[in-house]
Amino acid sequence: MRKKVWLGGLAVVVLAGGAAVFATSRPSAPAPKKDDAKPALEFQAAEVVKPQPASMPGVIEFSGPLVAPNTVVVRAKASGSLVSLAVGEGSRVKAGQSLGQLDLEELRHKVAERAAGVESARAQYEQYERQYKANQGLATQNFIAPTALDNSRAALETARGQLMSAQAQLGTSEVLLRQAALLSPIDGIVYKRHAVPGEKVAAEQQVLTIVDLSRLELAGLVGTHEVSRLKPGMVVNMQVEGFDAPVQARIARIAPAAEPGTRSIGVTLTLDNPGERFRAGQYAVARVALPDDTQRLTIPLTAIGSVSGQEHVWVIDKGNLVRRIVTTGRRDPREGRVEVLAGLTPDAQVLGARFDNLKEGDKATVLAPKASVASASASASTQ
Repeated sequence: MRKKVWLGGLAVVVLAGGAAVFATSRPSAPAPKKDDAKPALEFQAAEVVKPQPASMPGVIEFSGPLVAPNTVVVRAKASGSLVSLAVGEGSRVKAGQSLGQLDLEELRHKVAERAAGVESARAQYEQYERQYKANQGLATQNFIAPTALDNSRAALETARGQLMSAQAQLGTSEVLLRQAALLSPIDGIVYKRHAVPGEKVAAEQQVLTIVDLSRLELAGLVGTHEVSRLKPGMVVNMQVEGFDAPVQARIARIAPAAEPGTRSIGVTLTLDNPGERFRAGQYAVARVALPDDTQRLTIPLTAIGSVSGQEHVWVIDKGNLVRRIVTTGRRDPREGRVEVLAGLTPDAQVLGARFDNLKEGDKATVLAPKASVASASASASTQ
């Protein structure tokens, strides 16, 4: 009896194991696809924009240091010792004002020497002149040969030339003596002293630099593709370092050719500075605003992305994300917008900001504005 029970239990265990094997060997049901379960991307209404027509005023910007075009260097016109300098750096001077004194004793002696040379040449000339006149009288009476008269005339012309040469040398020395005085040629401010009293200076050596700040200039470089839009006389807004408010300057001149090795052309601005608010050497930024009468299709700059040099935007088209290649034109950094020349239509839904890990073809939807949702729920509660 016990043996039959044990055999029956073994049979039950074998059958159960077979059922388990059969159950595990059955094919499992197919898992649902991940793409089918992936929810659509949701974007706030403020994150989606449509291209808007707007004018795009052009802006040309260049910068550099201010310079004073009326800057002169006072030089010593003769060699000598610098006896004194009556002005220092920062001193205001007037045109014709004496700036200092040179020891010009050597130049004065040279003037006196050449003046004596003139007197000697004049006396010799007068002597040859009297002799020639006397020879003319003798020639008319045939007391001297014609060749003797010709020789007398040649001697007279030589004496006249020597007199004129001596007078020219004297004039040169007198001019040097007058110019050797250190006088200010303009109204301005002493910028730098290049010599000190007691120093021996040579002819044409720099002594002082004087700057006139009543007018300043800014020289900058503009690309060859933009310079054609500029003209002399145009008003330019200039921002000078150290000053909050911009000032107005004007385009004074435009260079006729590009700088060697570049595609830039020099443009010079002039800034009237009667109160001397600005100083030479201050850094300034000039902005030329060019008006635009055309309405252009524009989007925010933040909507533009770039891959391998190609600009693109992300748009929502029929509930899917699509990457559109666009061609851009003018840019307005102040307003943060860019012109779209090709690739978009006015009714396109464009993502106005940059998002990471976007994939073309992903489902996308735009949420209703929060204010609209709140007002809708409020109206529903009142019903």
